[in-house]
Amino acid sequence: MAGPKLRFGAFIAPFHPLRENPTLAIERDLELVQHMDRLGYEEAWIGEHHSAGYELIASPELFIATAAERTRHIRLGTGVSSLPYHHPLMLADRINQLDHITRGRVMFGVGPGALPSDAFMMGIPVSAQRDRMDQAIDVLVPLLRGEEVSAKTDWFELNEARLQMTPYSRPSVEICVASQVSPTGAKASGKHGVGMLSIGATQSGGFNALASNWAISEESAKDNGTTVDRNQWRLVGPVHIAETREQAREDVRFGLEDWLYYFREVAALPLAPQDGTDPVDALIASGMAVIGTPDDAIAQVERLQAQSGGFGAFLMMDHNWAPWEAKKKSYELFARYVTPKFQGLNENRETSLKWAAENRPRFIGEAMAAVGARVFQHIQEKGTDNIRPEILEAMGMAKKPG
Repeated sequence: MAGPKLRFGAFIAPFHPLRENPTLAIERDLELVQHMDRLGYEEAWIGEHHSAGYELIASPELFIATAAERTRHIRLGTGVSSLPYHHPLMLADRINQLDHITRGRVMFGVGPGALPSDAFMMGIPVSAQRDRMDQAIDVLVPLLRGEEVSAKTDWFELNEARLQMTPYSRPSVEICVASQVSPTGAKASGKHGVGMLSIGATQSGGFNALASNWAISEESAKDNGTTVDRNQWRLVGPVHIAETREQAREDVRFGLEDWLYYFREVAALPLAPQDGTDPVDALIASGMAVIGTPDDAIAQVERLQAQSGGFGAFLMMDHNWAPWEAKKKSYELFARYVTPKFQGLNENRETSLKWAAENRPRFIGEAMAAVGARVFQHIQEKGTDNIRPEILEAMGMAKKPG
């Protein structure tokens, strides 16, 4: 009997260096989702950002609506909607509309907003972002279930608010809260009984906090009379694979430095050493990234399973480290050789092959006996003159000379 099926996908912020045409960059993001859909990936999560020039998608909803028209199976999520930037009713209405347009393929990822520069432009204090996220989730969950909500905070008000359309997905679209090192996301996940999206799962702090964050989510769920499901827990980490480790390392020289520059100068995350050490070596050694082969990607997923205690989906943090064709090849290799390992896709094939091999002598014997019976029947009817000599010889009935 088949076991649990780990899902795979991508978390597409995205990250595009300034030297590229932004219109074509967004088009490639759409093409990537189409490529993933053809390869059988289950999920793609799309980011929301408004400044700093690299993460170009301002509206994940617009992107999802476009991608939904170009794909057939893959589920599409906001990764994530920055709740302090939106009135909850307006955001809930857009997500609910997407739920209907996509026939239930949309997922709703939420968070406080990742770039302080975005909040600054809107006059939102960075110190207030997490509180506002909590306040927004409190009303978004019932709104998306089709319930009536009245609430008043220092930044939004709802008066007998209700969505016009009953949700397409029941009881609502799937909701997932972003979580990194702090317990904020884990607490919100448990409070509302929704999923969790661990964006920094392979960074040292995020990796070390995996088990504790899930424990916090479970404790919060218990305190609030809800339940949480590991199947709705997604872990995110960067991956680039090729046929060989040497090829993978060569591929990422194309764009890794642009990506590292963005995190050093804008996001201010110490993802690579600045002492002259090879950043590829450092990213691999720290466990932050997979730059290697399908076997290396398998080892990373197994490492995350052991550390976390189990989760429902692994999402590759999309990047543009490699040239476009090499990047698409990495996604293909992952789908061909990594996904089957964790979805049990070849278990029945392996069993069938082993069974057929072990029983080969019996099957061959029965096949030869069946052929022999027909030949013998023919000989009885027509004699041996019309039977090819090699067939008679194989049956031990070679013609005698003369």
